[in-house]
Amino acid sequence: MTCDEAEVMLHALIDDELDAGHARDVEAHAATCQRCAAQLAAYRDLQHAMQRNNLRYAAPASLRRSIDRAVPSTVTTSRRTLLKGFAIGSLASAVAASGLTLLVVREDQDKRILGEAVSAHLRSLQADHLSDVLSSDQHTVKPWFNGRIDLAPPVIDLTAQGFTLIGGRLDFIDGKPVAAIVYRRREHVINLFVAQGVEIPVTSPRLERVHGFNVRRWTDQGLNFLAISDLNRDELEEFATKFERAARPAGAT
Repeated sequence: MTCDEAEVMLHALIDDELDAGHARDVEAHAATCQRCAAQLAAYRDLQHAMQRNNLRYAAPASLRRSIDRAVPSTVTTSRRTLLKGFAIGSLASAVAASGLTLLVVREDQDKRILGEAVSAHLRSLQADHLSDVLSSDQHTVKPWFNGRIDLAPPVIDLTAQGFTLIGGRLDFIDGKPVAAIVYRRREHVINLFVAQGVEIPVTSPRLERVHGFNVRRWTDQGLNFLAISDLNRDELEEFATKFERAARPAGAT
């Protein structure tokens, strides 16, 4: 395991989100890597510090007294109405704020996961990182994933359509294992990440530009797909369309 692979799983390790095998691999790497061990220790210290401190904040009693002073005591009904209005307004504000917070969190998570996909793509372009199983035979690549990941990724031979299957490997995005199926178009490499449980899906196919790379995302048959390459937009869209069509079960529309 490399430092880059371990780094994306450190948070998942301290949150008990890794299976026993991957947790053991990360801990074994950290035991021999000073940098990753220090990072893991820092994360654990932060986690313990947050657990020890009371992060809840209760409004002081002086707030109620301030409201009582601001509202005449003789106007009991009006005061109750006013306080009820405060409560309703606060609730509406809280609902609006929670919606905005959720939107911001989702956008931040989306950017982070796309950034991790770009990093995984760049790592794969380094020597000996592109494929764990090097083969242009889909019947060799597909069964290689058995037992290594909890899904059966579709592996399609698109050589006749101009996209040569190179092989596959196990990679990590959002601290979770994903299948990476590798294709080549002339000198351009296409990494197709296939996952379950990783928040990379969209409700409809989306083509976008991220850190200089073109990215095409879609969902199909309960799986999330993310194709990334420096290939131009039209050709990456062509790849995704041909892959989707070939992966679709016979008779499906």
